[in-house]
Formats: sequence, C-alpha cells, structure tokens
Amino acid sequence: MSITVSTLPDAAVPPPSPGAAAAARRRAPVIPLRYVLGRLIGAAVSMLAVVFTSFFLFRVVPGDPVRALTGGHPVSAAQMATLRHQFGIDKPLIAQFGDYAGRVVRGDLGTSYQYKRPVSGLIGSHVWATVYLVGTATLIAALLGLRIGVRSAWKHGSRSDRASTGIALVLWSMPTFWLALILIVVFGVGFGPIPGLFPTGGMNSPDVHGLFPVIWDHLRHLVLPCLTLVAVVYAQYLLTMRATLLEEVGADYLTTARAKGLREDDVRRKHAVPNAMLPAVTLVFLNLGTAVSGSILTETVFSWPGLGSLFYEALTVPDLPLLEGLFIFFAAAVIVMNLLAELLYPILDPRVRTS
Repeated sequence: MSITVSTLPDAAVPPPSPGAAAAARRRAPVIPLRYVLGRLIGAAVSMLAVVFTSFFLFRVVPGDPVRALTGGHPVSAAQMATLRHQFGIDKPLIAQFGDYAGRVVRGDLGTSYQYKRPVSGLIGSHVWATVYLVGTATLIAALLGLRIGVRSAWKHGSRSDRASTGIALVLWSMPTFWLALILIVVFGVGFGPIPGLFPTGGMNSPDVHGLFPVIWDHLRHLVLPCLTLVAVVYAQYLLTMRATLLEEVGADYLTTARAKGLREDDVRRKHAVPNAMLPAVTLVFLNLGTAVSGSILTETVFSWPGLGSLFYEALTVPDLPLLEGLFIFFAAAVIVMNLLAELLYPILDPRVRTS
C-alpha cells in the first residue's frame, strides 16, 4: 500500500490573517528609528552643554587653588607663578578652555591638583562606594515608595492614605544633614550606659577580619546613611505614583474591566498600574543616574568614601580638574539614564510609538 503525500505550492499557502499580524507586532514592539535618532541627538547636545558649563561654572568659585595648596606657608611670587604655570591657570581663559575641551575629546579629565593623580582614576576608585550606598538606597526607596503609593491611591482619602502621605511629606521636607545627625544621635551615639547600635562613620572598621565578619561590618556601616537617603527619597516615588494612579482610578477601561468580573486586585495590578508607570519609570531612571553622583551631604556627615565626599573635598580647594571631571561624570550618568528611560517608553506604552 502506497501513500501519496501532496504538497501545496508556496503561492497556495494562505497569508496570515490581519489579526495574527497585529498580534505579532504587539509581541515584538519596534521603536521607530526617528524616535531613537531624536533622543540620541538630544543627549549629544546635552553633553556638549555640560562640557561647556563645567569649565566656566567652577571658574567663578571663590578661592585660589594655588594659595590653598600651599597650606598657608610663605611662598614667593616666583614660586606662585611657577605653580600657576604648572597647573595651566596662568593662560587666558579662552586658551584654558581650548586645552580643557581638547583633553575631554581625548577622554582625559586632567590631573587633580591636591591628589596629583588622574581624575579618571580617582573617580574609578570612589564610584563603587557611592553605587553601593546610593544604589541600595534608591532600590529600597523605589520599591517602598511605589508600593505604598499604589495602596494610597487605590484607597485615597482613607486613614492609611492620609497617614502614609503625611509621613512621606514630613520626611521629604527635612534637611538631609539634619536627619542624618538625628539618626546618629539616636542610633549611633547611644545614651549613657547604652551603646550605639550602628557605626556613625566610614565604610568599614579596620580591625575586622574574615569574610563573614567583614560583610556584617559593611552592612552595619551601611544602615544609617542608607536609612537617611531612603527616608528622604521614597516620598518622591510615593507621591508620583499616587498622583498618576489617581488619574486612572475613574477611567472607563477600569469600569469595563470590573464589569467583566475581574477582581479588584487584578484590575489594579493588570490594568491601572501599568498605565500609570511612565512617570515612575522616569523617576527611577533619573535617580539611578544621580546614584553615581552620591549625596554630598550624607556622604560628608557619615564620612562615606564615595564621590559625594570627594566632590566636597575638591570644592574646598577648589581643585578645578577634579570638580570639572566629577561634574561631567555626574551629568553624563543622568543623561544616559534619561536616554534609557526614553527608549524604554515605547516598549512600555505603545501610544508613545504612534505619537
């Protein structure tokens, strides 16, 4: 017995239905090239403005870096002139800017006046301490703020909504350095015979050895500065998510979802929250960008060896190459994170692709 298998020619294969094609497009969103190019050009223009601003901004900072580096010791005029020539600040301002712009194009951020080391190396040696502190605080603040913000918006006007919003506003309005000092007094210094619960300065203790003791010591040093940043920052996420979600609560599509028999939790999680996420995504990415810049006040109060305290030290001289390099690094991080957020918008919300 023979079986004959017949095949249809390619032309006889039916084309996919419009509905299937539309479903395929929804599964694989395509970001328009014009949208991407526009955002890339905007980021490049912003970086050019940052390079220009970073040079002239710190030239108006009061103080003489050469005199500050002499430490108050008597120095002759000839020695002062030699130091100014060595640092390149005896040239006209336009010539200094030309030298500075040329170095930046080559990827050279200059050499620090006070540390006598390349600025890029100093940034590299301090950036991970800042990412460890501020990145951890940003992650905790985002998770906490968005979660409470969703609950507050969904139960707006309730006692829990008023309490959570009020606490967030109070903490957000507190000066960061003042809150840090309060936490040091309450949890770090201790009272009478009661010792402090957490260290109040630095990133680790020099007399601690061993893998697990070192990890535990790092975590204990992290608590107070991280708690300071979380307490101040999480209100931004809470209030942003609450305000955006309140605009969606009475929308027709939520009424339709409820009419189809969906539970209230499913209506909130699957329909309302995704449509209210764009402003929150922007805030998350911007704060991730500023995470590498650290918190100057928090890092200074807790003697945390990150980029924030490095910036403060550079500002006291003023160490112009270090200030300019840090400013460019901070701004570049924010610009890159903002660019990533804008490129993520069309994936999260198809309306952006068609606008």
